[in-house]
Amino acid sequence: MFTVLKNITYRHLFLAQVIALIGTGLITTALALLAYDMAGEKAAQVLGIALAIKMIAYIAVAPVASAFAERLPRKKVLVGLDIIRALTALCLPFVTQIWQIYLLIFILQSASAAFTPTFQATIPDVLPDEKDYTNALSLSRLAYDLENIISPMLAGLLLTVISYNNLFLGTVIGFIGSALFVVSAKLPVAKIPEFKGIYSRIKQGAKIYFNTPRLKALLALNLAIASASAVVIVNTVVLVQSTFKLTEHATTWAFGLFGLGSMLSAFILPKVLDKFNDRTVMLTGTTILTIGLFSGYFIHSYAWLLALWFILGVGYSVAQTPTGRLIRKSASSENRTALFAAQFAFSHACWLITYPLVGWLSTNVGTLQTFIPMAVIAVISLILAMRVWSAQDEMYLAHNHDDLPPEHEHLQQHLVNGIHIHEYVIDDYHQKWPK
Repeated sequence: MFTVLKNITYRHLFLAQVIALIGTGLITTALALLAYDMAGEKAAQVLGIALAIKMIAYIAVAPVASAFAERLPRKKVLVGLDIIRALTALCLPFVTQIWQIYLLIFILQSASAAFTPTFQATIPDVLPDEKDYTNALSLSRLAYDLENIISPMLAGLLLTVISYNNLFLGTVIGFIGSALFVVSAKLPVAKIPEFKGIYSRIKQGAKIYFNTPRLKALLALNLAIASASAVVIVNTVVLVQSTFKLTEHATTWAFGLFGLGSMLSAFILPKVLDKFNDRTVMLTGTTILTIGLFSGYFIHSYAWLLALWFILGVGYSVAQTPTGRLIRKSASSENRTALFAAQFAFSHACWLITYPLVGWLSTNVGTLQTFIPMAVIAVISLILAMRVWSAQDEMYLAHNHDDLPPEHEHLQQHLVNGIHIHEYVIDDYHQKWPK
């Protein structure tokens, strides 16, 4: 898995991702503690709203930003957005009212919504080989897990000498470090598609998404993944500090165990994906999440919480990591940025549903009672994904083009033994999935 780091460009991008995510992880911990400090037992509701605002920013900004970003120099876009994120994070230690949290989170996450699809679409061009890209996805998953495991541990250590408000300064350092690594990387020039307007690019990404069976299934899986992760992110601080009457440090360890489970599974996933297809792996991960959510209702101690968070971390990584592979195989190079942006927006639309729902349920129904309705959502999503995503998900599909003349270049280019066959993706020549 680590051999892919021999590629200098990817190594710099990976380091940029790691250092930015560690800083972002400090925000997650600090924001949870800030919410608890300002709202007490209603912290789940405050967090739910703040994270819902984050998702609104992602959904509204990501598709529009990708339409502009794909026509601009990637390096300038990524560095500029890192600077915006650093400046915004710099303001967070000084908030005194809840509405200020909401405003700054919207600005910061709007920049992230533009950054992430651009970054994701760059990696396949840096690593065109399928195996290398698969390893990169696992490393990317590992980077996210480092956020979940190192950031809480680092936060726990820092909290012994500084207040939680100063944790936001670590985020500023992370974004500045990310910008410096991007500056030092030599990024490939992307193939720029014909400009058809922002709406057209957004429409193209959505069109590919909803006309590709594996991606429609991915949307259902996104909802199941969001149901589990929302419970972890929103309810951890309330479970630890209100239900079990423990300290801030215990909260950071709970976040860390979730990250540890995710990280360990990320290490073995490349070998697993060599033996099993994406569908099998992702459905297995989602099943783990679903069972874990149902069992959450029976938590009766902090130790059981840590064990469950570890299991949910495993399921989260297994269900989430192959997503990039699905996106890559489902679009041509010129449409990949638009499709990554669509996935970014649609997946975060799921969190837009689950974050405030968990916050409301936790505040008005009960923290433990929250597990059951979220588990029900996960199991329904899992069933839908299994029905939509065929077990015979072939890349190469034979099909006809009744709308093209026999001598057309596209027909001649992919003619094998008199049969028109090639890797099938939704594009200008292929508007619908063949039946």
